[in-house]
Amino acid sequence: MRLYLKFFTMHLKSQMQYKTSFFLTAVSQFLVSFTALLGVWFMFLRFNEVNGFTFPQVLLCHAVVLLSFSLAECFGRGFDVFPQLIGNGMFDRVLVRPRSAVFQVLASQVEFSRIGRLLQALVVFIYAIPASGILWTWDRVVTLCLMIICGSFVFFFLFLVYAAISFFTIEGLEFMNILTDGGREFGRYPFAVYGKAVLGFLTYVIPLALFQYYPLLYLLGLETSRLYMLMPLLSLLFGIPAIAFWRFGLHRYRSTGS
Repeated sequence: MRLYLKFFTMHLKSQMQYKTSFFLTAVSQFLVSFTALLGVWFMFLRFNEVNGFTFPQVLLCHAVVLLSFSLAECFGRGFDVFPQLIGNGMFDRVLVRPRSAVFQVLASQVEFSRIGRLLQALVVFIYAIPASGILWTWDRVVTLCLMIICGSFVFFFLFLVYAAISFFTIEGLEFMNILTDGGREFGRYPFAVYGKAVLGFLTYVIPLALFQYYPLLYLLGLETSRLYMLMPLLSLLFGIPAIAFWRFGLHRYRSTGS
């Protein structure tokens, strides 16, 4: 942990050397995410609710996914750009150092400019939490925290899978963006609005719905079973195949010779 904090401080200092660039990047991240928020707002100018969910309730859902994705992208950026390490041969250096490959890749990149998305998510939370009509008891507060924390891990595991694919393809496969960036975009609304087939896929295959849709039902009082409260914890099981796939690719890695 102490070593990671050193890397953390190093990345912060290096990125703050160019304060104007850092500020403009953070602002651009905020504005790009803001356009997605405008899309939700325009939708509710025409319709009072979507699949039974009101505007503040959808905003709460949107903020959870956006905050989870932003945290995962900020601290797991090294896996998002991992194909570059494979392509230029830098990953060979990782393998000869006396630290785990996961730690080194994790510490290689920390993207602080993602603070723009984090700030927007916090702004949306400030509006949506009191406006959603939820009675915030201790169990609902815990549920919301689990949604954010477990959601961050799920997106991180998706980045890990994306990185592991590069062991076999050298270059990253863009279809994974459907699950990472696409998951963030589709997460603007509760996943049930996309139909049973999509909801089933995002429940049993890629468990985005386990930290977004089902615990949301518990927050809104539409489901009273504590199982819905604990659904985000079930999403962490996705880490088992993700880590196994990473190890499988790592054991079969052959240097690119770069």
